[in-house]
Amino acid sequence: MRYYPIFLKVENRNCLVVGGGEVGARKVKTLLSCGASVALVSPEVVEWLEEKIQEGAVDLVGKYYEEKQLEGCSLVIAATDDLELNSRIARDAEERGLLCNVVDYPQEGNFILPALIQRGALTLAISTAGKSPALARQIREDLEQRFGMEYANFLDIMGAVRSRLLKESQDSRANKEKFDGLVKSELLELVRRGDLAAVDNLLQTVMGPGYSLKELEISW
Repeated sequence: MRYYPIFLKVENRNCLVVGGGEVGARKVKTLLSCGASVALVSPEVVEWLEEKIQEGAVDLVGKYYEEKQLEGCSLVIAATDDLELNSRIARDAEERGLLCNVVDYPQEGNFILPALIQRGALTLAISTAGKSPALARQIREDLEQRFGMEYANFLDIMGAVRSRLLKESQDSRANKEKFDGLVKSELLELVRRGDLAAVDNLLQTVMGPGYSLKELEISW
């Protein structure tokens, strides 16, 4: 396996995107959703990016790329339609030991971005190591049909249950049995159907008193 799969925490980290078109906008949107501080370089930007710049959510640091713009950055995305420029950005980033992704030409950078499915706290990432983005996209579309928003709600429950139980019990074996019991139960199907009364009943059967949706402060 050529690439080491990780989920990278970029919250409050300085990230630079070079390129203000639709592709660059998608990269900026993902970075912002992860809490990154995003700087942008581009002579022109799409409407959505212009709005974010006016709001102060994105910092437009220049129209044209200069190496000094990499100072203080943790991650760089080259998203221009100029392959020579993208390659230069990647070389400059590599010399500084920075993470760099080059859109459409993964071999130029040192990391690639997978196709993503987001369902609340659940993230599914699909990668073909850059060999076939089209296949990654097709697999993503297939999985989007398989994994609905019920998984987001299910994980809200599991997170709340886990947080409470770990405060109440230090018995790791017993705790694991309860967590496994919930995952293997019909809880997900009940959440999918929206049968909240049945969800409460199951939670109290497996976990005991104090584990209703209301007591876990969960509402949809």
